[in-house]
Amino acid sequence: MNRCWMRMAAVALAALCVAAGAQEAEMQKWPGERAHDLAALQNGAHVFVNYCLNCHSASLMRWNRLRDIGLDEKQIKTFLIFGNQKVTDTMTVAMSPRDAKTWFGKTPPDLSVIVRARSTVEQSGTDYLYTLLRGFYRDRSTQTGWNNVAYPNISMPNIFWERQGPRQATLTRSEYQDVAVPEGQGKTRQALMQTVSHFAADGSVAVERKELAQGAPGFEYEFKPSDPSAAAAVDSDVADLVAYLNWMSEPAAQTRRKLGVWAIAFLVIFIGVGRWLNSVFWRDIH
Repeated sequence: MNRCWMRMAAVALAALCVAAGAQEAEMQKWPGERAHDLAALQNGAHVFVNYCLNCHSASLMRWNRLRDIGLDEKQIKTFLIFGNQKVTDTMTVAMSPRDAKTWFGKTPPDLSVIVRARSTVEQSGTDYLYTLLRGFYRDRSTQTGWNNVAYPNISMPNIFWERQGPRQATLTRSEYQDVAVPEGQGKTRQALMQTVSHFAADGSVAVERKELAQGAPGFEYEFKPSDPSAAAAVDSDVADLVAYLNWMSEPAAQTRRKLGVWAIAFLVIFIGVGRWLNSVFWRDIH
C-alpha cells in the first residue's frame, strides 16, 4: 500500500513538473484553520465531487472514508455519488485516459495525494493549490482561452468561471534585459524593464513597457472582479476544496497527531513517576 501511494505521488508530481519551472507568482497563504473544520471539509468534498471529479480521479480514496469527516453512508450516497458506484468503491472517473489526452493534451493527474506531491521545501502544497485555483484569468492567446498566474499556459480552464463572474487581471513583471545603446554600434546594456499586461474580462490584453531607474526583478498580479461578493464566495469554496484535498492526501493525519499527543503525554507522566520512584527507592540507601 505504501508503495502504491509513493507511485501515485510520483505520477502526480511528474505531471506537474513543468509548472514548477514556470511558476513565478508569490504563493498566497491558505487559511489553515479549515483543515480542522468539519463543515469546511464536508463542503470541500461537495465542491470536489461537483467540479473536480469530472476530469480528475482520486483512485486511492474510497467513498466510505468520508465518514471520517462526519458524513454518514446515506449522505454520501445521496449528495456525493451521482453514478452507480458503491460507497466501498474508489473515486474514479468515467472519462478514459485516451479521450482525456485528446481533449486536454495530457491525462489530468490523479488528485489523491496532490497536496503532498506539490509540497516542497520552499512552498506548501496547500498554498500552491490555493493560489492556482484562484489565479485564473482570461487570455485569448491560449488554446483554452484561460491562463494562470501560478501555472502559465495551463491546459486546465477555470472551473469556477460561471460563479466567479468576469474579472480583469493586471500582471506586472520586472526583469533585467539587454537594451541597445544609442549609437553604440550594436552594443547593449543591462536595464531593469517593467512589463505591465492589462487583461480585460474578455481576454484581450494591453501591454505597457518602461525602464525602471531602481527596483528589483519580480512578478506581481492583481485581479479586479466585476462582482466582488461572487468572487469572495468562490474564494471561500476554494479554501474548503484545498482543505479537503489536504485531508484526502493523508486521511489519518488527525488520528496520528492525536495519538502522538497522547504518546508524548504518557511518556512525560511515565518519566515523572519513574523519577519519583527512583528518589523514593534510593532515599534511605547510603
